[in-house]
This record gives sequence, structure tokens and C-alpha cells, in this order.
Amino acid sequence: MRDRGWKARTTEVVRKHRPDYMIALYTAILMLIGLVVIYAIGPQRANVLNNAIGSNFSDSYFFLKQLASLALAVAAFVGMAMLPYKFVLKHASKLLIFGLVACILLFLASVIGLSIADPVNGATRWFHLGVLGTIQPAEILKFGALVYLAVFLGSRMKLGSINNKETLIPVGIVTAVAMFIIIVIQRDLGTGISLTAIIVTMLMIAGLSKKIGGYLLLGLLILGCLLIFTSPHRVDRVMTYLQGDSSSTDDAGAYHIEHAKIAIGSGGFGGVGIGNSVQATGYLPEAINDSVFAILGETFGFVGLIILMGIFVALLLRLLKVLDHLVDQRLKLLVAGVFGWFGAHVILNIAAMIGIFPLTGITLPLLSFGGTSMIFITAALGLVFQLSGYTVHSSRLKEATHENSSSGRRVGRTRYASRRSS
Repeated sequence: MRDRGWKARTTEVVRKHRPDYMIALYTAILMLIGLVVIYAIGPQRANVLNNAIGSNFSDSYFFLKQLASLALAVAAFVGMAMLPYKFVLKHASKLLIFGLVACILLFLASVIGLSIADPVNGATRWFHLGVLGTIQPAEILKFGALVYLAVFLGSRMKLGSINNKETLIPVGIVTAVAMFIIIVIQRDLGTGISLTAIIVTMLMIAGLSKKIGGYLLLGLLILGCLLIFTSPHRVDRVMTYLQGDSSSTDDAGAYHIEHAKIAIGSGGFGGVGIGNSVQATGYLPEAINDSVFAILGETFGFVGLIILMGIFVALLLRLLKVLDHLVDQRLKLLVAGVFGWFGAHVILNIAAMIGIFPLTGITLPLLSFGGTSMIFITAALGLVFQLSGYTVHSSRLKEATHENSSSGRRVGRTRYASRRSS
């Protein structure tokens, strides 16, 4: 009888309610801003490539590709918002295995020399599917690792066993395998850093001890140095960063940073306006991808960048609110991982563009050109949007010791930290 009463109280405390639509709103605003920028600089990008490599891209090519990617991203957001989260958690290990297999198949295809795995800039990171575009399997692996570790660490938290070898060894194995594939085989340090941010954030929320956390950070620092100093182009990027403005303009990294700063500086207070970017005409490398923040600065100016960063911060704060008011530890860890994923991309991309961090080749989420990254990060945000419908009011958090969302009752508003609507 006591157990039944406890379950009944928990069901009353944790029940499905209205999700946080601000998450969807901020996500939509960022994607639309990205689409507008791609529309403005897409013709310039097409012209640059046509002159450089003799391609025949139309003026609307990049805009139409981004529009298709946005449509798929919206479908991913809606799909993950509607697909029951328990189903996703149930198949967490399958998602991880699928990501690993996809990455291994890409490697084998590149070794054999199949056209489906042709290298780009010396690295094989994408499946080339002709008119269907490209797929980056590392993003699948990242999403799979996110869900799998949320389930695994959540179960270990219930047992109070986060800091023992039965937890840390499996996490270490999954991390090592994923990092080897992404950073060593695919030579994608940016994606590796974002995966590290996911795992570290989840471990911190799970309650990793300070002592073990210190050893972990030291190990990551040593590993990072090894990965950098065993790769000449990474060494060049770090040296360019350390030399700052005294770097030779003949160096590719120095040239990239210099023109990113010129783009941001040229925007002034209010920007040069949509379609008037000079740096996008061929001066700034990767203007449509990793350097889109600099183009946004040139286009919309200081005011535009402040508003843009405000939207990013607002979205990250909504993720933290969801995390703070979930009861199921697996769900808390999942949201923590998404926060680390999204936050790492935003911080590292912006920091690189303004010269306070070395170039890492990491995209600006929801704004950079590309499909796979946008699709999977919006899928993750869609899952968080669904979970925001299972939060518990701060005044009742102590009453709930585990999540039971079997109740069909619904309430009219999202419940967060205070009694007043936030």
C-alpha cells in the first residue's frame, strides 16, 4: 500500500504538460537567419567556385540546398518531438552501434577507393550520394553516443556508482573508440571536440568526483597536445594563434583570421546590409560554412551580432531550465549533453572568428551551410523540446523521486523555476 501511494504521488507530480515553445521559437529564428544569409551570399560562393574549379553552380544552388536541409531539419525536430522519448532511450545502444558501423563503412569505402567516399581537402568524412547530397556519419555517431551515455550514466547514478571502474571503464571505451574514428581516421578535430564537450558535460552533471574530473581534464589536455603535434596543419593553426597579429599573412590560418576580423570590423555598428558583403566574394575562406559568423558581422554589424548571441544564450538558458526541472536522471543527462554539444559549437566557432581561440573547423549551429550537422542538432533540440513537457515545478521537485509520465492529464503551461511564468 505504501508503494502504491508513493507511485500515485509521483504520477501526480510528474505528468505531461505543455512543452517549452520558446525552444522551438529560438531554433526557428536561428535557422531562418541562416537561410537569409545563405540566400544573400550563395551567388557569390557559386561564382567563386565556378571561377576557381570550373564548376557550373547556379546562383540559387546553395540557397536551394540549404532550403532542403532546413526542411529535413524541421522534419527531424518535429519527428523527435513526437517520437516517444522512451522509445529513443530503449534503442540507445542500437543508435550507437549504427553510428559506429556507418563510420567504419565510410573508412572501408575510402580504403577501397569507392567514389561514394571521395576525400575532401585530404579527409574522408562524408558519404557522397550524388543528387541526394552528402551524409556525415560522425554526426550519427555523436547522436548515438549522446543517447547511449545518457541511459548508461543515468542507470549508474541510480546505483550511486558514477565514480567506480564499472562506470568509468565502459565510458572510457566508448569515448576512445569514437574519438579514434572521428579524430584519427576522419581527421575531424572539431567534431571530436564537440563530442568531448557532450561527454564531459554529462559526467559533470552525473556527479563525477573532483579528483577523477581533474585526472580526466589532465588526460584530455595531454591527448589534445598529442593530436595537435602529430598533425602539421594543426600545429600551424596553433602557432598562428600564438603569434597573433604578428603572424605572416602568407600563412593560411593567419589569412583566414585576418579576413574574419576584417569582415566583422567592416560591419561597423549597423552592418553593410544583406547582399553587400565584400569578404564573401572570395576573400574570406569558408564564408558559407565555418566563417558564417564573420559574414553575419559584416552584414548586420555589432548590433546584429549582439542580438544573434543573445538568441544563442537564450536558447542555452532554456536548455538549462529543462535540465534543472527533470526528475529522471537519464533525461537530465541527455539534456546536459545537448547543452554541451550546442554550447561548444557556439563558443568555439565565435571564439575562433574573433581570434581568441585557434581555428577548429567547427560549424555555427543552425546557421552554417550544411545538412547533416543541422539535421542532427535540430533532432537533439526536438528531443529536448519533448522532454520540456515532463518538467516538474521547483516547489514539487522533492516530492518526485523518479519519472512516471503515464498520466494522461495535461496542464496549460510549462512549469519552471518559479511560481510565476518565466
